[in-house]
Amino acid sequence: MKALALLPSVLIGAVASARSMTPMAALAGARLAHRETPGRLVLLDHPLFKFGGLAMGVGELFGDKMKSAPDRTVFLGLLARVMSAGIAGSALAPRGREKLGAALAVGTAVPLAYLTLRGRKTAMKRIGQTKSGLIEDAIIVAAGAAVVSWAVGRQ
Repeated sequence: MKALALLPSVLIGAVASARSMTPMAALAGARLAHRETPGRLVLLDHPLFKFGGLAMGVGELFGDKMKSAPDRTVFLGLLARVMSAGIAGSALAPRGREKLGAALAVGTAVPLAYLTLRGRKTAMKRIGQTKSGLIEDAIIVAAGAAVVSWAVGRQ
């Protein structure tokens, strides 16, 4: 196996650290475009996943701008990151290496959630919640789309 084969799993974990549903939305978009992922996950073909993943991704982008939005490091926020990173990391790993891809993605997402939260709080103090959120959204959505596109294009 090439050294870079599991890099998409690690990178999608980094994406999940900042936006828990972006990996799911990016995978859903790829599947709606009839693109195959390296790892095989049957749930990726279910319409509920495809449309639900997109809806959750968009919903999170709006919800994050609310003053009442909890930190990404609360239990449910971390749980969402673990699930999303695990599924996406598995899907982007080479066939037969799905479990390792999931583990690498989760192992990246959880500790980085604390780091990305710190960065976001610093940005919020400087430019406000909405502006910092929109900038973070643009970076993370682009990164999620790029990672998934790169991984499915390598097939």
